Amino acid sequence: MENNTSLQQQLLDAGVHFGHLKKKWNPKMLPYIFAEKKGIHIIDLNKTVECLQETAAAMKAIARSGKKILFVGTKKQAKDIVNESAKKVNMPFVTERWLGGMLTNFNTVRKSVKKMQSIEKMLGDGSFDSITKKERLTLSRDKDKMEKVLGGIAQLGRVPAALFIVDIGHEHIALAEAKRLGIMTFGVVDTNCDPNKVDFAIPANDDATKSIAIITNYITAAIAEGLAERQAAKEEDVEDTAGDDAEKRAARLEAEAQAEGGRGGRGRGRGPGGPGAGGPGGQRRRTTGGGGTGRGPGGGRR
Repeated sequence: MENNTSLQQQLLDAGVHFGHLKKKWNPKMLPYIFAEKKGIHIIDLNKTVECLQETAAAMKAIARSGKKILFVGTKKQAKDIVNESAKKVNMPFVTERWLGGMLTNFNTVRKSVKKMQSIEKMLGDGSFDSITKKERLTLSRDKDKMEKVLGGIAQLGRVPAALFIVDIGHEHIALAEAKRLGIMTFGVVDTNCDPNKVDFAIPANDDATKSIAIITNYITAAIAEGLAERQAAKEEDVEDTAGDDAEKRAARLEAEAQAEGGRGGRGRGRGPGGPGAGGPGGQRRRTTGGGGTGRGPGGGRR
């Protein structure tokens, strides 16, 4: 409970509870509104903590399964925070402009990303040394433009498993595309938005930098935990596999040794010396020797 209280205090200090003006509200946000003060709606921080923890748990599970979560925040208060947080956990992000069809027309967007990467590679390895300075400059500018818009999704090979959106009203195109493709959505929802539009809504102030930062950092920490657990599980699997291999190898060597021993024993049993050197077979051999050469224990008869 203490953890919740301290989290609540942090949210309060960051101004997460400040909503929009009463006249701009969305009635569907009613369950998340605590009160109205000076014409401004105040968000219920108990609900925010609850929703934040649920969202963090769901995101942690997605990260643990090795899937990607696309961070979307193109408004100026969110840009830098979203960019840094996504880079920390190696997740794709969009902070400049949401290109229409970034998800629904993913293959075409991938082509643009590949073009950007090939220009980058050629500029780097000197393939463009033969072209004029002006052409090289044009290509560099094209690359920079694409880098700005597509840089965050350069490593995204397929459509992400989920979207984390700061201000679902501002990013309505991204939200609509995710819905169309059945992608799970998480969103920071202010009092002027409809919380039912996302699968996991976090009621919070989506205009203040501090508020966006505290929520995004909390979620990023949960994703980092999920990734760490995935890594630990992988290492454990590798160790188990190595252990199993060692056990199998030992068992195989033991079986071979036993088989070898069995063959050797049978061979000795069939030899003229019988099962053991000192056994009756050995005596028989000496007696036979005695009878044939006259040099055995019966030498007295000679």
